[in-house]
Amino acid sequence: MCVFLGGNLGCRHRFLDEAAALGRRMAVEGVGLVYGGARCGLMGILADAVLEAGGFVTGVVPRQLSYQELAHEKLSRLYEVNTMHERKHKLQVLSQGFIALPGGYGTLEEITEVLCWAQQPLEMHEKPCVFANIDGYYDYLFRFLDHAVEQGLLLPPNRALARQEPGAVEALQAIQAAWAQEEQAIWDVIRRYEN
Repeated sequence: MCVFLGGNLGCRHRFLDEAAALGRRMAVEGVGLVYGGARCGLMGILADAVLEAGGFVTGVVPRQLSYQELAHEKLSRLYEVNTMHERKHKLQVLSQGFIALPGGYGTLEEITEVLCWAQQPLEMHEKPCVFANIDGYYDYLFRFLDHAVEQGLLLPPNRALARQEPGAVEALQAIQAAWAQEEQAIWDVIRRYEN
């Protein structure tokens, strides 16, 4: 599971609590974390929570950040890449779903690129994308997306790709439910061909 989130802590203690709760839950559920590899901010809180609960954490950092000693030093696996573009590609390749927790430009850019790749007519992947809209953090973004639909610049099926849940653990559960539906659909096809 790839999680995009801030390299800063933010102003609300709930952001920290949600990141830590998600990390613990992922470890308990056996869901590995794939993220940007930093030790600071919400990124560090999440990674530490997964590791402390016995989970597996994969980080992907550009060498520039590694040289600045921002990379987390205790990860299960760390990939160093040359550019931010390579980082985003690696994060996407390693992941089966995407969660966006509160963050800034980087978080927004990463999750919207994943959504862009999923939209019609590109349809480069079918991996679920869910925003953890903690305390309404992403409310204005969702208003903008609805406005883009009203203005005819975003197709309704593409708007539907950007799902939201009120918390981080709920976002994880939504993605797990999507995975279960996909698995069931595969088994349904297999059964049809067996008969």
